[in-house]
Amino acid sequence: EEMDIYNQTAITEFILIGLSDLPEVRYPLFVVFAAIYQVTLVGNGAILLAIGTERKLHTPMYYFLANMYLLDIFCPSTTVPKMLKNLLTENKSISFVGCALELYFLGALVGTEVFLLAVMAYDQYVAICFPLRYTVFTTKGCCVQLMVGTWAAGFLNSLLHTVFTFHLFFCKSKQVNQYYCDIPPLVALSCSSTYVAEMLLFVVNAFLITGISYIYIICTILKIRSAEGKRRAFSTCASHLLVVCLLYGTGIFTYIHPSFGHHSPLISVLYGVITPLLNPIIYSLRNKEIKGALKKVLCHKICLQ
Repeated sequence: EEMDIYNQTAITEFILIGLSDLPEVRYPLFVVFAAIYQVTLVGNGAILLAIGTERKLHTPMYYFLANMYLLDIFCPSTTVPKMLKNLLTENKSISFVGCALELYFLGALVGTEVFLLAVMAYDQYVAICFPLRYTVFTTKGCCVQLMVGTWAAGFLNSLLHTVFTFHLFFCKSKQVNQYYCDIPPLVALSCSSTYVAEMLLFVVNAFLITGISYIYIICTILKIRSAEGKRRAFSTCASHLLVVCLLYGTGIFTYIHPSFGHHSPLISVLYGVITPLLNPIIYSLRNKEIKGALKKVLCHKICLQ
């Protein structure tokens, strides 16, 4: 026990060894990830600008989408710059405090996105199952409260995860088998009881709300008699359902089955780098209003030049 306490106090930094087993392709990886990161920032930023400048898009659904695009800028920004630096340099260390902060902010942003997807699922549920009540649910005041609630819940949830994780005794090693600080690889370094941290991993916040909402949505759609009615209803929620599947599908491998997540950082790349790139493409390509607003913004810029 004395050795555990000694090692706990001795650790002042961690070494991020994720992707270091691919030294021969680190420069091509740098170019690919840098390009994806730039496209993610520009793509999400452009859609945010389009929603902000187009008055007819100032509706509840687009308030929710704007928050998602904002999260898709912030999430990769907590991990990708450090990953790009580590691909170019031999020094892959991160301080103990820096690791805790990275875990906290990443957890807060991902948690907020999970809660936001749950709110959006409920929004779709009300729109399809109770269309007459939809205007009551989507008042501006109600939307603001929901948005504040999702961000507050995400940051509070992450605080609990971070406190539990960094109260563990890290005595096995200081090498984190990931390209950023995350719970599964940090728990793997602990000699103390990891029961609480492991149990927290299995609580996928808001998954039940999202899942239950979609069970009711699908049941309601199946009751619609006309084929055209069914097609329109499925079309309404298809983009959101695809984003939910993408986030939860990659998240399950990263968190629910940590043996996959921390033994294969490339799965985490899919979760933390590719998903924020795909989300705006999934929504904007199917949305005529967003495409129209984007064209207006681009035309305005070209005219100014």
